[in-house]
Amino acid sequence: MLRLRVAITPEGFNEATSEFVSPDFIVLELEHSLVSVSKWESKWEIPFLSTDDKTEEQALDYVRMMYLGDEFPEHVTEKLTEQHYNLVASYINAKMTATWFREEPPSPSREVVTAELIYYWMIAHTIPIECQYWHLNRLLTLIKICNIKNNPEKKGRRESAADRRRRNQEMKAKLGTAG
Repeated sequence: MLRLRVAITPEGFNEATSEFVSPDFIVLELEHSLVSVSKWESKWEIPFLSTDDKTEEQALDYVRMMYLGDEFPEHVTEKLTEQHYNLVASYINAKMTATWFREEPPSPSREVVTAELIYYWMIAHTIPIECQYWHLNRLLTLIKICNIKNNPEKKGRRESAADRRRRNQEMKAKLGTAG
């Protein structure tokens, strides 16, 4: 969860009392999760995880969808700073897991990934629905692990050819033939 502390009133000086006035703050609790993505896609009807750039309105709307409270306090939107947006971007891009993969660079997929597809993957791997509230990158890592563990590694051409040669040799020996 990301907590953003946003000043809603500026620091100032009260001339009547000759005292400095501390700003008032609100804390926004945000979560980048499948639920947030699903809400955003329901509104915008485009895939959130596409490589297409989002408009400023769409980006701000995603921050609203990430909000864990009942209703996003709209008066806060004009108080969000560039630093807040940088924190949100860093949080969204964070790995959020100790798991890493030793692999070749992935080939680009033509599959459009939407919230419904991720829900399908969860159901297909019997991942509990509660995981829809996890940080999205952590959930996608779990799905990737399920895919790896459920699908045995494919052998390379050389390894497959060596296996065929070995089985052929075994069959020749068993049947007592030369080929």
